[in-house]
Amino acid sequence: MKTVLYVPLDDRPANLDDVIVQGKAAGIHIVTPNLSDIKNRLDSEKTVDGTTLLGTSTPVYGKPSKIHDFILKHAAKVDGFIISSDMLAYGGLIGSRQLREDGGGAYPEYDDETTRLLDVIRVIKQKYPRKPVFVMDTIMRLATTSFADGLALDAYNESRALMQQPRQTYTEFEDIIEGYNLSPDGVEYGTTTYFDKEQYYNTRKHKFKTNLYILDQLARTGYIDFLAVGVDDANTQGVQINEIKYVEARINEWLGGTNGQNPDRAIVLPDADGLGHALVARMANQLFRGGARTRYAVKYFGPHGNTIINTYEYMDVHENVVRHVDIVGGVLVADSAYPEPEVVTDVGAGLENEQLVAVAADQVVPFDMTSELDRMTKGHPGNSGENTGIDIEIIAITALDQVQAALEQLTLNSEQGLPSVLIDFVGKGPANVDVAEALLNSPYTGRVLGYSAWNTPGNKIGIAVGMGQSRYALITTEKHEHKLRDAMNAHGSLLFKRFLKDYYYKAVAIADIRTYSRAHALYTNVATLSDQNMLLFNSEEDYAHLQTLLRDLMQTYTTALANKTAFQTGNVAIKQICNDELSYATYGSALLEYANPDFIWGRAFEITLNPQVNFNIV
Repeated sequence: MKTVLYVPLDDRPANLDDVIVQGKAAGIHIVTPNLSDIKNRLDSEKTVDGTTLLGTSTPVYGKPSKIHDFILKHAAKVDGFIISSDMLAYGGLIGSRQLREDGGGAYPEYDDETTRLLDVIRVIKQKYPRKPVFVMDTIMRLATTSFADGLALDAYNESRALMQQPRQTYTEFEDIIEGYNLSPDGVEYGTTTYFDKEQYYNTRKHKFKTNLYILDQLARTGYIDFLAVGVDDANTQGVQINEIKYVEARINEWLGGTNGQNPDRAIVLPDADGLGHALVARMANQLFRGGARTRYAVKYFGPHGNTIINTYEYMDVHENVVRHVDIVGGVLVADSAYPEPEVVTDVGAGLENEQLVAVAADQVVPFDMTSELDRMTKGHPGNSGENTGIDIEIIAITALDQVQAALEQLTLNSEQGLPSVLIDFVGKGPANVDVAEALLNSPYTGRVLGYSAWNTPGNKIGIAVGMGQSRYALITTEKHEHKLRDAMNAHGSLLFKRFLKDYYYKAVAIADIRTYSRAHALYTNVATLSDQNMLLFNSEEDYAHLQTLLRDLMQTYTTALANKTAFQTGNVAIKQICNDELSYATYGSALLEYANPDFIWGRAFEITLNPQVNFNIV
């Protein structure tokens, strides 16, 4: 079994638990730092006055020095590296957004400790030049973190509203970081009430210097084999746009890119929590298939993805699909929509603060596929889609009234032996209930290589396509039955979890959790927000009740899901593709340990959930 060192963005399940299981499904052992060293949590202390919450404090971030040492300690024993620069340099995603008193010194000597930490990437590549080194970095999001370092939802709303206002256009690095507060007319934006704007800009400056250091000192010089830059919670305009365009220009200038992208060296796109999945997929493709390009098609059931843009992203859905396919080591060779596309705007989003009202996005210019088709490569062994010219088809559901047509396509693909990946874009954050029910009533859903309906389009794509690519890399190359069996169980468990979490929890059970939490809030001024930090805003007794409620609900829904056609005992899933022939295993048992589900961050939005599915191998 191949072993990969993985430094996650943080310890939320999307970045840690799920990626570890995804690795198992691809025959890869994922080695991660100690949980205590990557632990991230919202504020853990509070000050109150009777039934009024005055403030919160004391978040928990990861331990960068421990991460640095972990990488060095395990470097000799692993076959490849996937490293989050945010965890390595800042202790995780929320740590990278912590407000600062200053923005660091002049680049490149802007922060000796940060660059010392980042330079471990140079050290391992110099010592082990043949081992793939993949790095995921992020461009800082627009908003502050709610209920971290005393910043409440008012700060989140105010910061996001201000930071998505248009900025004066700059192309030089120093001009960008000094022009954060300037409108297109060169007029400074006004004062803020709920957060310190200057400290926020200091944080942006420091983070953007880190972005540049990774591009300039590590990727440009060959110490990073592949760099995925995710733009966290974005918009079509605002303070991020100059940064994005600068990164794209450097990818062109330094890394041989075209239009700001190079599928062989660096991609920038809207995503953060899906990057771990995508890079594990690229690693599996590299280790098992020598980096051979997997040929993808995407078919939209509803409006074409080039007519849809999410309020929390700057790139249309279709280009986002293309770029994720690039990251995982594939190439998109065909795309279509059924029926003919209509121009729409996606104003939904399932982010950390789901109460926010989204703002309509600008109309999107359709994405030109010509450059992508020029990158098509020759066929390779294990090509189950030889007759169709593709290896995996992405079935992207963008309209509820087209779900039956999507199921017909899934049925056709399955009967022809063409692996599929499913993505539900109808659901705005969680799964759409009607889409999920329709999918679960089909036996062919149990055969897909990847599925997601979780959170932003970028997250959905990264998770689903990452699952599909990593799984494909294994089942087209692995011959040993025991390895295929173990990986089969892991894949079934992860696919089962995606429906259990994206649908049954995020679209159904979470309502009961929120209702109880808000009805039993300790403080009147956060009663409608109490589920965002239940450890602080509910009593110990009520929190214990919420845990019991969660566990009872998920037991009920685990049983319900196991009885759905897609996962029922005896239904089949793809075990192996060998010489264009598919072999299958049958679903057996599904179990969720009663005490497993929990609110890992003390909020309703995120839970641990690790069901175990076992197959009967014929």
